[in-house]
Amino acid sequence: MRVISYNLRKHKASGELLALARNFAVDALCLQEVDAGDLPEALGPLRLADTTKGNRLGLAIYYRTSRFTAVDTQSFALKKSVHDRVLAPAHERLIGTRVVDNDTGQELVIGSFHAAPLTASNSLRRKQIHAAHAELLSMGSGLMTLMVGDFNYPFFTKNLHAHMKNSGYALSLSNHRTYTRYKVFRGHFDFATSLGLDIASVETLPRGKSDHLPILVSAEYGKGY
Repeated sequence: MRVISYNLRKHKASGELLALARNFAVDALCLQEVDAGDLPEALGPLRLADTTKGNRLGLAIYYRTSRFTAVDTQSFALKKSVHDRVLAPAHERLIGTRVVDNDTGQELVIGSFHAAPLTASNSLRRKQIHAAHAELLSMGSGLMTLMVGDFNYPFFTKNLHAHMKNSGYALSLSNHRTYTRYKVFRGHFDFATSLGLDIASVETLPRGKSDHLPILVSAEYGKGY
């Protein structure tokens, strides 16, 4: 399974999506900072599962119809930061799609996540991550889960690794940094958490018009899960 996650930087990189869908043979495309009203229903072999509705800049998930059938898609509100409440309200920071593999019948949940910005604390972002995992599990208890997105967590990731391990999830960073716009805030902002999946690789893709670089997650179903 191949999944791309991309923060479009206020929708500025939206013109790159069709090429990403076609050139990297992805099974799902998880987006952040999209203008929901300006997204097409299809991107080559991918179909739009749904978008968030409560944000000015929202989230979206596309999936490959030849690989998956979408059963359910839901958006979720998470604990708000001061930035969300005062400057740029972000009601929904998670969208999840429950899919069925057309070949194997395997069910899993794919999520696109956008954590609170760096003005918030890592503690708040950890709470958002744990809450996001709980919401995705509510879509299908015991199902394999892949959550990708902009975690806004470039510092103290070893601590985050420990938190994820304690909750049963694996945290996977990409092979190169995903954000290099500012000298101070360089690092891995975009990554993946997973449950019941074997992550083969997370690759940082070439820079486009966004201040984030897309990541490509390659995963396999965990044996005996």
